[in-house]
Amino acid sequence: MAVYTHVPSEEMAAFLTRYDTGELVSAKGIAEGVENSNYMLETRRANGASERFILTLYEKRVDEADLPFFMDLLDHLGANGCKVPRFIADREGQKLQQLAGRPACLIEFLSGISVTEPTPAQCLAAGRAMGELHRASEGFAQERRNALDLPGWHDLADKCGTHLDDIAPGLAARVTQELAFLDAHWPNALERGVIHADLFPDNVLMSGDAVTGLIDFYFSCTDIRAYDLAIMHGAWCFAADGGAYHAARGASLVRGYTVAHGLSQAERAAFPILCRGAALRFLLTRAYDWINTPADALVTRKDPLAYLRRLDFYAQANPADLLGA
Repeated sequence: MAVYTHVPSEEMAAFLTRYDTGELVSAKGIAEGVENSNYMLETRRANGASERFILTLYEKRVDEADLPFFMDLLDHLGANGCKVPRFIADREGQKLQQLAGRPACLIEFLSGISVTEPTPAQCLAAGRAMGELHRASEGFAQERRNALDLPGWHDLADKCGTHLDDIAPGLAARVTQELAFLDAHWPNALERGVIHADLFPDNVLMSGDAVTGLIDFYFSCTDIRAYDLAIMHGAWCFAADGGAYHAARGASLVRGYTVAHGLSQAERAAFPILCRGAALRFLLTRAYDWINTPADALVTRKDPLAYLRRLDFYAQANPADLLGA
């Protein structure tokens, strides 16, 4: 469930009077996502034309001070040909508003669906879309620190503590071992740039085998570019429970990225380590949420062990296993 702040329709209608969008026809809460409250709005102009928009209210996990970075990034990416949703300005040129006591934005609606079991052809297109995103972002001068980098993983592990063993016996020791490995081997010298950092299948809109949009940039930051591909690899190329790796998906994903952006020999050599880091990142964030979310809460908890299985796979893999070379 992803509507944490409920907004009466009368307040939404009044909110829209600031914009040139027409009048509110319908509003429906969007269940996907865990960070913000999202509504699908349909409006109708005086000439009868209807349009759709996304209304997002930012909850506590998104820092309001970061929103200008996201807005400027999406403007830059859109201007350079990426299929990303624009933030809509009101008649006074303001994009960031307040609604129901929360920072709020009206955002362009992009058509398409999110796949749950991607085919190799869809992985190829998604990898190409990430490569195009990285290429388009190269001229973007702003930076934002990744709060979920290696030091951030240490912080999460400390917060989880011995409760990790409540999820699976021995998990705390396994996390400690992996952190020590990554401290010693993390490839800090690789090329850096703006990354999406959360390009799971539910953040890629598709029509058939074609990408129609990339959404949800609220983890975007400055970090190792190939780490972004590693995050995507873990999200797109395994069964949901992490128990099976789909090599054809992995090869297609990497091929699509390489065609659009390229992948250096240093990035290829470090890819298993980057994948291990990505797996640990999602293991820890899921574990933290698992530990701190009551079992009867309306938010569905995601299984941390699905990423432990990925981590175990990556720990034994070589670059050719993952890159399709």
